[in-house]
Amino acid sequence: MSALWYVILAFMLTTYVVLDGRNFGTGILHWLVTRNRQERRQIIRAIGPLWTWHEVWLLGTGGVMMMAFPGFMAVVFSGYYLALFLVLWCILLRGISLEVGGHLDDPLWQTFWDAVFGLSNLLLAVLFGAAFGNVIRGVPLKPDGSFYLTFFTTFRVTGQVGLLDWFTLSVAAFAVLILTAHGATYLTLRTEGPIHDRSRQLAWRLWLASIPLFLLMTGMTWTVRPELLSGFMHRPFAWVNAGLAVAGGVALALGFKRNRERLAVIGSSGLIYGIIMTGAATLYPVMLYSTLPERAHLSAEALCAPEHSLRIALVWWIPALILSLGYVAFLSRYYSGKVGASSEHD
Repeated sequence: MSALWYVILAFMLTTYVVLDGRNFGTGILHWLVTRNRQERRQIIRAIGPLWTWHEVWLLGTGGVMMMAFPGFMAVVFSGYYLALFLVLWCILLRGISLEVGGHLDDPLWQTFWDAVFGLSNLLLAVLFGAAFGNVIRGVPLKPDGSFYLTFFTTFRVTGQVGLLDWFTLSVAAFAVLILTAHGATYLTLRTEGPIHDRSRQLAWRLWLASIPLFLLMTGMTWTVRPELLSGFMHRPFAWVNAGLAVAGGVALALGFKRNRERLAVIGSSGLIYGIIMTGAATLYPVMLYSTLPERAHLSAEALCAPEHSLRIALVWWIPALILSLGYVAFLSRYYSGKVGASSEHD
């Protein structure tokens, strides 16, 4: 049962990253594919109706973590205290910029909030990428099951490590690249005119650039955690998700080649799903890997709630998931279509 809830937790978090990650990407592109205020407001309108709903998946991830892995939540929330507050502030500032940026027809006011919007999305992509890098590399977990991360220490990947080192920064850079490409792909579906054309051209270049970087990241990961290669080879679930990533890449390429923008977005989402879920499957059963010499690792089995609690929670989680997916489908259909530069002001 702990393995099932591990998959559920990974699925919830990955869903948030895929859905809100395209907003991270569009925010990063905010100043790259636009030439004036009107075009920047067009991008805001393209993502505006849906950004709050995507954050529900992040709250759902927290709920699953609290219910299924209370030990993991207790350790992680104290150890990542600084990083979690940075994420919280970035989410708040992004929401504020979206809500108030168009309230005054003043160039200085809108330019300031456009800058806040772009910077907060960039930092969110960096923070989530660095967090994933921390999960792969490990944390300075003590034998008593506690740890604390500063920003950085010696930039090494063993011993008393910090949030940032050469490996986690590399993962963060890859996350920024792939989420920016994801956002550009989404803009080709949701916009028209010059922004659509610039986004399409930039998206294809970014996806091509991500291929050698992904291969480099794979090699770096096996250098930091050599045992993960064995974990991948012995877990069929990792193969399934790797297949999903390959299928997503093929759909993405076909979508661009045949000008089928929705297929490209589906392929982009599948590719990111496959990459993250493959990583999660490879890491199992260790949820917290220690970089200290004591090697006091914590597994999913050791951190999960009692089995009878997990069974009861599963009864409630399944209908909640069905309702959530139904609502996502409804919103996506209701707000489908392209947003033009001539749309009404926010």
